[in-house]
Amino acid sequence: MFSNSTVLITGGTGSFGNTFVPMTLDKYNPKKIIIYSRDEMKQWEMAKKFEGDSRVRFFIGDVRDKERLYRALDGVDYVVHAAATKIVPTAEYNPFECVKTNINGAMNLIDACIDKGVKGVVALSTDKASSPVNLYGATKLVSDKLFVAGNSYSGSHVTRFSVVRYGNVMGSRGSVIPFFMSIKDKGVLPITDERMTRFMISLEDGVELVWHAFRDMEGGEIYVKKIPSMKVIDLARVVAPEAEQEIIGIRPGEKLHEEMISAEDATYTYEYPDHFKILPTINSWGSDQKRIKDGVKVKEGFIYASDSNSEWMSDGDLQGWIEVNKEKIGSI
Repeated sequence: MFSNSTVLITGGTGSFGNTFVPMTLDKYNPKKIIIYSRDEMKQWEMAKKFEGDSRVRFFIGDVRDKERLYRALDGVDYVVHAAATKIVPTAEYNPFECVKTNINGAMNLIDACIDKGVKGVVALSTDKASSPVNLYGATKLVSDKLFVAGNSYSGSHVTRFSVVRYGNVMGSRGSVIPFFMSIKDKGVLPITDERMTRFMISLEDGVELVWHAFRDMEGGEIYVKKIPSMKVIDLARVVAPEAEQEIIGIRPGEKLHEEMISAEDATYTYEYPDHFKILPTINSWGSDQKRIKDGVKVKEGFIYASDSNSEWMSDGDLQGWIEVNKEKIGSI
């Protein structure tokens, strides 16, 4: 799919980019992967991992800067949009900055990709964009809508846009597993609520979902991977079985459970063996057989949430994953 093509990833020095780049280089051998981000130190650290590989390039820039995007996208075939302001409390206390990156940045990228003739764009979304209760989730919902509608804006141009949505990424920087591991020796783990549940997805599964979106999309689809859930108190017990658990209450903007498909989305949602697909509500695309393919429409009122999920991760599965990935947990 990406063979002999140029791929650009915004926010490419983050956890997703650090997994997407080596996996894509290995599987598809693209002509070039461009890491577009604004943190020069993270770029410098990431560049050391790919020293001597001429396929990997680095480009300092911000999605807020439309002119810089135009320069970076010259000759680019495919774009993965991973750049975002995503820490929930940070967004609550810095709302203007979150809007500038997550909404204005999305608009800049859509315009630039259309004008530069990019073939396909897949934007990363989050469970928090479904029935949002915090500013981060609200901005990502707007971003999702912008990328879906971008397929109308592209008109006769070749550019197509789609979205992938998933929940808690296991072991990524700032996520709950490395956080618990970093403080477990203190003997007490803070739990926001004993009822809290989270979806569990590996970075590798996230990358494969993006690959699938590029292969499958006609434009405007939101892809949701089927993944297991786990209660946070069980996760904490696996990470630190000897530690006590202290209930501290939910933080500003935090959800008790993750939701990736709402009841309102169900009208346009189709199920496949290992994922769901939310089709666009505009332009009759929701009934387009080219987008539906072999999907089966979900039942009316269907909700895909971490507390009502039919698939749950066992203690043993999590312990096995930690054992295999312990060297890189929290490092990417």
